[in-house]
Amino acid sequence: MQGVGTAKTAMPAISPLAGEPIKRADAERLAGVLKAFADPARLRLLSLIQSAPEGEASVTDLTAPLGLSQPTVSHHLRILTDAGLLEREKRGVWAYYRLVPSAIAAIADLLTPPRKRATKRTR
Repeated sequence: MQGVGTAKTAMPAISPLAGEPIKRADAERLAGVLKAFADPARLRLLSLIQSAPEGEASVTDLTAPLGLSQPTVSHHLRILTDAGLLEREKRGVWAYYRLVPSAIAAIADLLTPPRKRATKRTR
C-alpha cells in the first residue's frame, strides 16, 4: 500500500481498523483521499471513467453526462488526480483520465476490517 497516491497523499501502511492506532500524519493523508471521494460529482466521474469503452475519458466526454461546465469537471478531475485516484495522460491538446486500480484497492483494503478480508490459501 505504500506509494499509492502522490507523495502528498500516499496511503498509510496501517488501516485505521487494524486494531492499532493510526499515526496522525497517516490519518490526515487518508482523510485527504477520502475527501476526494466524498463528493457526488467525483463519485460519478470515477464511475463514468471506469465504464467508458476504453476505461478512459477526456473532459469533453464527461461534461454532458455530469451536466457541469468544463472548468468544474476539470477542477474535480484535478482533485481526483492529486489524490492518486486517477492518472492523466496528455495526448496533443487533450488529456485523458483513467482510474488507478491499485489506489482504489488500497482504500478498500484499508477500510475492510482484517477479519473480513479474504485470506489467501496456500497448498
